Amino acid sequence: MNALSQKVINLPESATLAMANKAREIKRKGVDIINLSIGEPDFNTPEFIKKAAIDAINQDYNGYTPVDGYLELREAICHKLRRDNQLTYQPNQIVVSTGAKQCIANILMALLNPQDQVLLPCPFWVSYTAMTVLNQSNFSLIPSSIDSRYKITAQQLKSSITPKTKVVIFNSPNNPSGSVYSKEEFIEIGQVLMEHPHVYIISDEIYEHINYGVPHYSLANIPELSNRTIVVNGLSKSFAMTGWRLGYMAGPEWIAAACKKIQGQFTSGTNCIAQRAAITALMHSPTEIHYMVDAFKKRRDYALELLKTIPDFKINKPDGAFYLFPDVSSFYGSKIKGIQINHSTDLALFLLEHAQVATVAGSAFGQKKSLRLSYATSEEQLDKAIGNIARLLNA
Repeated sequence: MNALSQKVINLPESATLAMANKAREIKRKGVDIINLSIGEPDFNTPEFIKKAAIDAINQDYNGYTPVDGYLELREAICHKLRRDNQLTYQPNQIVVSTGAKQCIANILMALLNPQDQVLLPCPFWVSYTAMTVLNQSNFSLIPSSIDSRYKITAQQLKSSITPKTKVVIFNSPNNPSGSVYSKEEFIEIGQVLMEHPHVYIISDEIYEHINYGVPHYSLANIPELSNRTIVVNGLSKSFAMTGWRLGYMAGPEWIAAACKKIQGQFTSGTNCIAQRAAITALMHSPTEIHYMVDAFKKRRDYALELLKTIPDFKINKPDGAFYLFPDVSSFYGSKIKGIQINHSTDLALFLLEHAQVATVAGSAFGQKKSLRLSYATSEEQLDKAIGNIARLLNA
């Protein structure tokens, strides 16, 4: 007899974490694995943020925090949103959580009823589908391809909305593709959403600052949509603070209140030291982290040149985040070293075993033709990893 609930049985494991764990297991056996599967900056947290955390410890910040975050931090988030995004919020419209992932989970739990529909432009971040399933709701995918630069059109969105649609999630800059929706593209999409007031928008902007030229724009900047758009952001990617686990949402006060209510029953307030450090991080100018963005851009360009040595990889130049998402479907249906390759999972496992490089299958992101490679690592590691892949696949 299986005592587990059906919703847990149906819940998929995170594909990105699964591949990272598999790579670690093989590495523990003495095999030198180059991990391009994990979406984690390889920089240390900036010194001025670490100092703020040390100061907080020495000032004896050690007690429970408010469920929605310290008032000073929520004020700092409001300041950041005005300064960087021209968005105006009050502290009671902000909820600080244990990473952007918890923010999205809170929002979906607050909004979804069984059988509601969540629209996911492809490619999407892996946890969106799992969170939808946990809420006993349905998801519907809106396809894209490398030829559309992994972005959907306003017309596609219009054709996908039904009376059951409750939420659409946009992630720009995008994980896994690195694509960035322009202001003009989002305004066209916004025009469609104005016609459907029953649809709420989650704007996942966690990679906002890792941007190489297309100015960041949020659907929340469209006045007619501001009362049903929830912005999600955090410090993990831009500030190299993945392990600090701090994200935040900004939206209508009633949604913030609902998320606070939910969080109060699950985790309560976020870590006190991470919150004090986050105040310092957000009050500083984004120029303080440009050295990381510059390094990511350089690595992107370097990795793109290396990938050109694999003729059967169809590649595009991403405008943000730190991922490459080549179309690798030309390998499907073929045998390499006697191994049948039928889909992206086959290829990802093949590369792990035979090239000692960990990647993530595009099918995990709703894009079956692609493979995700993270370039949040050194040029030396990129050179070695892509060199291994090229020698294996070009043989």
